[in-house]
This record gives sequence, C-alpha cells and structure tokens, in this order.
Amino acid sequence: MNNPIIEVNGLASGYVKGLNILQGVDLVLKDKEIVSIIGPNGAGKSTLLKAIVGLIPIFGGKIYFNGAELKEIKSYKLAQMGIGYVPQVQNVFPSLTIEENLEMGNWGAKERHKDSFNEIYDMFNILFDKKKERAGNLSGGQRQLLALGRALISKPNVILLDEPSAGLSPKAIDEVFEYINLINQNGVSILLVEQNAKRALKFCDRGYVLDQGRNAYTGSGEDLLNDDKVVELYLGKL
Repeated sequence: MNNPIIEVNGLASGYVKGLNILQGVDLVLKDKEIVSIIGPNGAGKSTLLKAIVGLIPIFGGKIYFNGAELKEIKSYKLAQMGIGYVPQVQNVFPSLTIEENLEMGNWGAKERHKDSFNEIYDMFNILFDKKKERAGNLSGGQRQLLALGRALISKPNVILLDEPSAGLSPKAIDEVFEYINLINQNGVSILLVEQNAKRALKFCDRGYVLDQGRNAYTGSGEDLLNDDKVVELYLGKL
C-alpha cells in the first residue's frame, strides 16, 4: 500500500494573521509520487510549500509527515527529518563555490554521508567539472542543478520544488525536468509547484489546481489535461 508521505488537511496559512492566503487547502503526496501544484498567480502555490517547510505560520489545519503532525518545527529540523526544499529565488549562495554550496546542504544533517558528494557529482557531472567555481558564475540552468544537488546531499525522502523552470531556456528546462524524473526514479517523492502547467501535468502522477487559496480541481495529470473546464480556465488551448 502506497501510504502518504505528506498530508495536508484544511490548511490555513499566510504572512499576516487574519489575512490568510491559504484557506482550507487539502493535499496528499504519496511515497515515490510526483505531484504538481498549478494555478494562477497569487493562488497560494508557493505559500503552500513555505507552510509545509515551516517558513510561514499555520493559522489552521494540520500537516503530517509520515503520519506525524508537523507543528512549530524549525525548518532545519524538517531537513533532518527528510524534507528537502528548493525555493524559486535565492536558492544558491553565489559567493560560495559549488563545493561549498554542497557542504552547506550537508551541514545540518544528522549523519554526514561520506559518499554523498560523489553521488551528487556522479549525477550532475557539470557540478564536478566546476566544483571550485563560484556559484554566481553559473548559468541559470546550472544554478538550478546545484540547488537540486544541495537539497539531495542530505538524502531526503521528499523534495519540494518551487518553480524549477522559472527563467530558464527551453533546453535548460528539458534538462532540469529530466533530472527531476531521475531523482524520483531513485525513490524520492516530489512535490512540484510549476507555472508551466501543461508541462507539469504531463510529467506528474497527480495534480492539484489551486485558485484563490482553495482547492479548485484535483486528479491525475492526464485527467486534468483532458478536463475541459481545467483547460478553459487554467491551461488554454492544448
């Protein structure tokens, strides 16, 4: 049985108490799934990820990780529990080298995995070739790969990705999505916020459409791609 690894029930959250951006959101991410969250700008997609990883307060509802409720747990503790997070912006330290960025990803781990660096370099060969270069000198696509590598180095069970294709060239987007698929095939569950809705739904096991901080539609990626109402309101002509 494929049990939930993350479960969100009736989540209310935001940046200012009384002005909730999320208004009763439900979501389930099962073990080894890829789940996409799509919706218009301002729907609360990124806010949902930030609430899960403890970056903003929860005003109502509950979040569970492997059946245990997450409540007032610091972000670094969540990382130790096995939740990786890659934000949309400022997701690398530009003044540090690639190697130093990866060391930062391993800094808070309960156990330092000696083989972690070699595994990351084996997966992302470009990072090994440039490991002594400053991250600020990388292209947008290379920065995104570094952000993925840093999230993976502590061996998480799940990774939350916020707009991994934002600002990238079509070629870089293809490469990033290929790596996300490879990461998932290696057993890591993926919760993905993505503005490129069609690409995300073609890619995922299941999808959620958020609108104005609420669940609007949910279903398999294929079902949502073929739902006339979802296409009309959120995807446009396929």
